[in-house]
Amino acid sequence: MEQAPGKGLVLVVEDERPIADLVRLYLSRDGFGVHTEHDGAAGLAAARRLRPVACVLDIALPGLDGTEVCRRLRADGDWTPVLFLTARDDEIDRVLGLELGADDYLTKPFSPRELVARVKAVLRRTAGPPDGDRVRELGPVQLDPARRRVTLSGAPLALTATEFDLLGHLLARPGRVFTREELLAAVWGYASVAGTRTVDVHVAQVRAKLGDAAALIRTVRGVGYTADA
Repeated sequence: MEQAPGKGLVLVVEDERPIADLVRLYLSRDGFGVHTEHDGAAGLAAARRLRPVACVLDIALPGLDGTEVCRRLRADGDWTPVLFLTARDDEIDRVLGLELGADDYLTKPFSPRELVARVKAVLRRTAGPPDGDRVRELGPVQLDPARRRVTLSGAPLALTATEFDLLGHLLARPGRVFTREELLAAVWGYASVAGTRTVDVHVAQVRAKLGDAAALIRTVRGVGYTADA
């Protein structure tokens, strides 16, 4: 295990050792500490033991697959950012991963530089949105960017880093309609028409967690989304 206290430790769980070594090399070059595991059970144990700043999980792992590792972490109340890797470029797989609480998704073959950029982007989101620390309120929802805390009718609401920043971005400008491409660029840090389905899935996840307050996030057909009381 390599230590890099400045940027923190990233857990990489990948059964193909050449890929794991390549990911470790590029993350290490960028100043991250890296710990690698090669099966799901060991990866889950390492995540619980080491408390990394982020996890890079292959989906097709021996034993527990990556989606099950993510599901168990979320069931533990562990919202460490998760980025999935997979050899399958199927929308059903992508949607399943995001619904389980993953923050981002890369399909093999991938650019190691892009993976590092994605990890850094999700960590920036975890550190807080760039557009101010003021508390945002809309209906029964209160979002505190500085404390990374959301409450619904006074009760804490558990969100992933990406879900938090998506909701925070919408609440920062109530009534403003954002296109999917705008949300993808602002929250995920990249723009791609092919990636706009990711926005839809995350909006659906946030709405599910908001329950009776889900109508606060309104779909503007053919355009995108807005937060509106």
